[in-house]
Amino acid sequence: MRKFGRSLRWALVKAAVAGTTMVALAFLIPLGLMVQQTARDRAFTAAERQAAALGPALAITTDQDAINRALASTDAGGQGRMAVHLPAAQAVPPASADQAALPGVGGPGGPTLGEARAGAGDVSTAGGQGRSFTVEVPGGYALLQPVAVDTGRTAVVEVFVADGDLTRGVSTAWLVLSAVALGLVAISVLVADRMGSRIVASARRLAAAARSLGAGNLAVRVPADGKQAAGSPEELREAAHAFNTMADRVVQLLAAERELAADLSHRLRTPLTVLRLNAASLGEGDAADATRHAVSQLEREVDQIIRSARRAPEDTPAVAVGCDVAEVIRERVGFWSALAEDEGRRWQLAGADRATPVPIQRADLAAAVDALLGNVFRHTAVGTAFSVDVLATDSSVIVLVGDAGPGFSDPAAALKRGEGHGGEGSTGLGLDIVRKLAESTGGDLSLGRSAVLGGAEIRLRLRTRPDGAPARAGRRRSRGALFQK
Repeated sequence: MRKFGRSLRWALVKAAVAGTTMVALAFLIPLGLMVQQTARDRAFTAAERQAAALGPALAITTDQDAINRALASTDAGGQGRMAVHLPAAQAVPPASADQAALPGVGGPGGPTLGEARAGAGDVSTAGGQGRSFTVEVPGGYALLQPVAVDTGRTAVVEVFVADGDLTRGVSTAWLVLSAVALGLVAISVLVADRMGSRIVASARRLAAAARSLGAGNLAVRVPADGKQAAGSPEELREAAHAFNTMADRVVQLLAAERELAADLSHRLRTPLTVLRLNAASLGEGDAADATRHAVSQLEREVDQIIRSARRAPEDTPAVAVGCDVAEVIRERVGFWSALAEDEGRRWQLAGADRATPVPIQRADLAAAVDALLGNVFRHTAVGTAFSVDVLATDSSVIVLVGDAGPGFSDPAAALKRGEGHGGEGSTGLGLDIVRKLAESTGGDLSLGRSAVLGGAEIRLRLRTRPDGAPARAGRRRSRGALFQK
């Protein structure tokens, strides 16, 4: 169940991460691209403002000293990112011979003031067309802005925009957006894990209650309302209501079953009283004593059934589990031997001389042995021989009950509950009771044909060590000398 809880919470977390990541990417990627484009537009807009700042100065004068002073007063000019290409008819000579000899100075049509980066062809195009545009230059872009000096003459202002200006603040914006995305994912994971823990807690309570009910705790119920069930999905609350209804119904059915068992057992008191009176009038003798002993034991069993049926399951005292197979079989075979002598049946008992403990109650094992021996007396003719063998292995005890009768015509049908066809007094429950006892220890019950007597053989295997090695068939003892009359 813990593994199921972890897998459910992990599935919810993965779903939350996937959904939140998709939503974050759907919004943050376009937002990041927009921030990048905004930074680019901001850089070129600033360059245009820098170029426009020289417009008034060029409109007043084209004196190189005045223009140089105007260039130095601007931010771009002070950083060496701005140049002015004067028109060709400019009459003012260059400020110095060195300036006139600089690369790019004295471009097409006139001298160039400041640090120019654009080619002469691009400058001429901007001046001739009378419109501004940008060209790519090493390290960034150059904005070429034409400015009319006077009629027929145009100067070109060049502003350099570095690549770093185009991406300034973009990395920070991407980091902030990534942090926001991670924060959203973390919040969604926290919420999903919180929801998953509530769902898992409700499922675990339901599973624990089911296990407790299966273990016999009929008072267990699952909180379906109130604070403990708060936050649980509606489906789990409905499952809790259904479980509680089922548990109540199980309690009612068990109570009705106990009452029915007690009533049916109580009805046996009248015929038992008649049997006890008749047994008392049998006089003396072994057969009479055995009959009176059987009637007394039957009365005790009926009383025990009534007391057990009337007692609530939670009031049932703990019973020490475990008995000696050999001792129980010797006792029960001795009980049935009196009837066998009366009917002239030969019988034998082998392998019951060594203590062999099994993890079942003595009364349950005695009832199972009585059911097996009772089948022999009920389904075979008077005088038919039978045998009981006990074989012990490392991890199990095997009890073989064979007879010299006709055997089983349909072994599979004989093992079905309520399918007995033994005539008057047969309910078809005896072998089913024995099978359940064997399966409670991890063993089994099988039907076959006796290799020695030729009739039916019932093989009861009881596990003594559930975690031990597989049972190994023991070696049978010689039977010939063990038959008794």
